[in-house]
Amino acid sequence: MTEQSILAGCLKNDPVAQRELYNRYSPKMLSVCYRFAQNREDAEDMLQEGFIRVFTQIGSFRNSGSFEGWVRRIVVHTCINFLKKYKKFSESLDLAYVTDIQVREETIPSLMLARQVIECMRLLPAGYRTVLNLYAIEGYSHKEIAQMLDIEESTSRSQFTRAKTMLETILIKKKIIERPNDVYSSLTAAFK
Repeated sequence: MTEQSILAGCLKNDPVAQRELYNRYSPKMLSVCYRFAQNREDAEDMLQEGFIRVFTQIGSFRNSGSFEGWVRRIVVHTCINFLKKYKKFSESLDLAYVTDIQVREETIPSLMLARQVIECMRLLPAGYRTVLNLYAIEGYSHKEIAQMLDIEESTSRSQFTRAKTMLETILIKKKIIERPNDVYSSLTAAFK
């Protein structure tokens, strides 16, 4: 099925088209959910809620930009809402479920770097980790993050700075990077 036929079918609530859309995008979106989730069950709940929103809001997609990007924005917002609703700003991440995480280069070193960075990110306090995910990996501005999390823009900036400093310290102690300035380049090099 083409993306256009899937979209047309989903607009008509066609279960075959909905299943195809889910099968096509759920592995990538599950990777997004795992970065925010406390555990596998929470990530799967976030994914489920995200796709319910995708299906109910599919009529609002205007074919401006990529459909995958539109789905990803809905899933990220669903993750944030899930964390707010259940106050699940936890410290754990199940690395067994980040195999679908996208890296810029399809090389073993960059995949290993992504996993190491994610493992270290799970050691950050939830607020720091959330802002770091949204800013450095998802590409949201501090203004957008402030709106999503109901915080001040300056709070987002300071949380990011503190998260980056704390992550640098962890990465250096674990000998993943050598110099403090390597953390941001490690994040941007590892993730899309």
